[in-house]
Amino acid sequence: MNITKDIIYIGVNDKEIDLFEGQYKVPSGMCYNSYIINDEKIAVMDTVDKKFTAQWLGNIKEVLGTKAPDFLIVQHMEPDHSASIAEFMKEYPRCVLVSTQKAFAMIKQFFFEEYENRRIVVKEGDTLSLGENELTFVMAPMVHWPEVMVTYVKNQKVLFSADGFGKFGAFDCNEDWTDEARRYYIGIVGKYGVQVQALLKKAAALQIETICPLHGPVLNKDLSYYIEKYDIWSSYKAEEEGVVVAYSSVYGNTKKAALLLYETLLKKGVSAEIYDLARCDKAAAVAAAFRYSSLVLATTTYNNCLFPCMREFIEELTERNYQNRKVGIIENGTWAPTAAKNIKKALEECKNLEFTETTVTIRSALSSDNISDIEKLCGELV
Repeated sequence: MNITKDIIYIGVNDKEIDLFEGQYKVPSGMCYNSYIINDEKIAVMDTVDKKFTAQWLGNIKEVLGTKAPDFLIVQHMEPDHSASIAEFMKEYPRCVLVSTQKAFAMIKQFFFEEYENRRIVVKEGDTLSLGENELTFVMAPMVHWPEVMVTYVKNQKVLFSADGFGKFGAFDCNEDWTDEARRYYIGIVGKYGVQVQALLKKAAALQIETICPLHGPVLNKDLSYYIEKYDIWSSYKAEEEGVVVAYSSVYGNTKKAALLLYETLLKKGVSAEIYDLARCDKAAAVAAAFRYSSLVLATTTYNNCLFPCMREFIEELTERNYQNRKVGIIENGTWAPTAAKNIKKALEECKNLEFTETTVTIRSALSSDNISDIEKLCGELV
């Protein structure tokens, strides 16, 4: 598929994968994107997962025929993008690798090969001329590995964005970008908001009409929408006003309280989502918590601490720098409810959290006082 007159897509689809990185559900599959820049000199942008090396090499031959690439640009060393480097370099023995110093250290670790006589080490602002097209390399450390760079082609106004602006899903799946891109970003990149902000500032100085990520579709329309989403996500702002209710329940009483709150919010016209943390896609629940302005955590006291799936959920939030939100708590405990205390302790390092004045404390089953407190909590959230 031609992206521009000189840039051709040669990526692959993985429709058999069930868990990306061994943890993220991908019902629409996954794609590993790679591109050819076909000029006087030919550059291949990144490789693909090892399961698809043969298919990918076939894609290259289909585009180039008997011609050989001059350069392999390695932007990111995570194996879903780098695992085919060794096979490619055997297939094209005159090709030169282009990447960062840290990437070459990782290449040695993965492939026990340094390619000392077949490499170009680049740093911030370095360029590489292919003929009509000149590549400019922009360093993007910790977005989301330390060796990452992105590549800008000025005359075509194309940014090869590495894992930035990626999403879950096969290349040819027809689905809305935002939800799966959010789940991808929050889950995989979300910890590194400061670094993403730094890269966005660099990108703002470039004229960009097309973004070619390593996952998901090529973006060439309404780029301001995607850039705005990344700005919101990486600055830890809420995308919209609303409430996420996340609960864990042993015998159903805490669930009953969470559902009552959720239904009350909906009746008041508040955007809300509810997640049973023992059963839901936790990555989706985490992404929703970052999407909305408020979060309610409802859980039982368990071993004088938090129920395991609630504890894990909070760890997922704090690991990704959860901040700038309002938080409400519903706790349950038959003889010594301590969940609220433990939730606040678990969240104490999060910045700019505002806890509601009302904490709903259930002692075993939902009482009339609890119902009244849930109404008060709802009012504070609204």
